[in-house]
Amino acid sequence: MLHDMRASHSVPQHIHLIGIGGTGLSAIARFLMERGYVVTGSDRALSPAAEELAAEGARITAGHSPENVLGADLVVRSSAVPDDNVEVQAAIAQNVPVLKRSQFLGKLMEGSFGIGVAGTHGKTTITAMIAWLLASLGEDPSYIIGSTSKNLGKNAHAGRGKAFVIEADEYDRMFLGLNPDVMIVSYLEHDHPDCFPTPEIYFQAFVDFANRLRPGGYLLAAQDSSEAHRLADFIPAGTRALTFGTDPAANYCAANIRPNTRGGFDYEAIFRPQSGESTRLARISLQVPGEHNVRNSLAALAVIHQSFNSSPERIRQAAAALGAFTGTGRRFDLRGEVNGIAIIDDYAHHPTELRASLAAARARYPNRRIWALWQPHTYSRTRSLMTQFAGAFTDADRVVVTEVYAAREKAQDFDNFSAAQVVQAMNHPGAAFVPSLEAAGELLLQQLQPGDVLIVLSAGDAITVGERLLPALKERMIR
Repeated sequence: MLHDMRASHSVPQHIHLIGIGGTGLSAIARFLMERGYVVTGSDRALSPAAEELAAEGARITAGHSPENVLGADLVVRSSAVPDDNVEVQAAIAQNVPVLKRSQFLGKLMEGSFGIGVAGTHGKTTITAMIAWLLASLGEDPSYIIGSTSKNLGKNAHAGRGKAFVIEADEYDRMFLGLNPDVMIVSYLEHDHPDCFPTPEIYFQAFVDFANRLRPGGYLLAAQDSSEAHRLADFIPAGTRALTFGTDPAANYCAANIRPNTRGGFDYEAIFRPQSGESTRLARISLQVPGEHNVRNSLAALAVIHQSFNSSPERIRQAAAALGAFTGTGRRFDLRGEVNGIAIIDDYAHHPTELRASLAAARARYPNRRIWALWQPHTYSRTRSLMTQFAGAFTDADRVVVTEVYAAREKAQDFDNFSAAQVVQAMNHPGAAFVPSLEAAGELLLQQLQPGDVLIVLSAGDAITVGERLLPALKERMIR
């Protein structure tokens, strides 16, 4: 339906999105608007993403009501929207199709060269990097990213080129609606215990995803992650597997990794085919911090090398574009600096991500005191991974932990579990439990000193602490 309409340039259809302010649906909405569809949406409250879409022409309503779906030809709902939602029920009563994101995204990609980026960590950055490289090479890709690309200025685009790059999210098994030609799987370890109760169930979802690789396609898996690497055993006949990472055995290997003066790392990108001579592809100099971004950028370069004209000149252009990549929103995002105090916003919400972000902060600011403000995300994840969380803060000098951001969960369903229990399990002399964001902000305002670096680690609403701290620190400096 969607592909046919795009080709025929017929009168735009009306698509209504329930939960339009969220990361996933806001990107879909932007893509549809660029394609010429009439887009409406609703959400419990209007997020900044929803307000941006409204300014661009979408009709968006705060709150849910049966009247919101009137005139819609199709309704798409986020994973957080239940079956008994009044708009879902109203659409069903009117015989309007209601699709989950997983059912809808595959339709958007029909007729494109699909690149799906999956994994527990790194998928947002790798998706943004590939989209940026393709745009820099004149390919005009379509893309849907889980955050706003700083280089591209948005989280989605309906391009005219053959490529469609998409962040293949595993939550609610969304990625099982995709059939990509290229499948990238970065670091892989158990997450989302509310959706995948055991590591085996989590891994099986990725096996199911691997089986959706199109004939003639390839899997690009992280050599440094044993679970990601293991997926090569499950890809369909008529496809192939390649690896990337810092391990010399990887097909795409990052060698001679060194910190640079730009705050990131330099490295040599080496291609080692299954047979034949190794090739030095390029010297990469990143400005985005963290050694994990060496692996992320190598995956992006590998896709260009494999699928988009790997002439030496094109690879040089791609290497230069990686050097110009400045990241995505809420991924080590420097929000400002006041009186020598830097405030960084980061979406990290898994122990491995916390360690990577804090290691990046330590590498970029080796001689400064680093504060971590961590807001745990969901009771199920925090309780299941409590031991790993307790040991994730070795690169922080001071740690402030707030109460869990419940998201879709309720504390009473988890025996009133509290983040205070994680702090009690920490062997960290500078860790403190401060339940509310307001109290955490007050403590930080009193104790942050010139030269300090505050990194706010949250997939919830703790971003507001940094937003309030910046003007408050300015006022404190004036006083």
